[in-house]
Amino acid sequence: MSTLATDMRPANAKKVVVTDDSLIVDLEDGRTISLPLAWYPRLLHGTPKERNNWRLIGKGQGIHWPDLDEDVSIENMLLGKPAGESQRSLKRWMEKRRPDDERPGAGPIAEVSDPK
Repeated sequence: MSTLATDMRPANAKKVVVTDDSLIVDLEDGRTISLPLAWYPRLLHGTPKERNNWRLIGKGQGIHWPDLDEDVSIENMLLGKPAGESQRSLKRWMEKRRPDDERPGAGPIAEVSDPK
């Protein structure tokens, strides 16, 4: 029986772009990940200013949006895992925000389902 040993290194982000419908992350190794923004409801409901206020955490292993209280790991993005926040938690968070009509681009709470 033979075993293949691999050097597993974490993928690290270097650049983040949030569009109206996608979260796009460039990795240090040259790959680019692009996932639907609907997988991340807090980002989806954030304003462009809130979406663009991010910082890398864990030496690029994750991304934090302080205005939206959202953290996304690069590992989960690579695995195709959407945000794991419950609808109840998201609803409480939304209720603490200003009414939808005061935030450009904001709309009703998006339902997030498993992409499988």
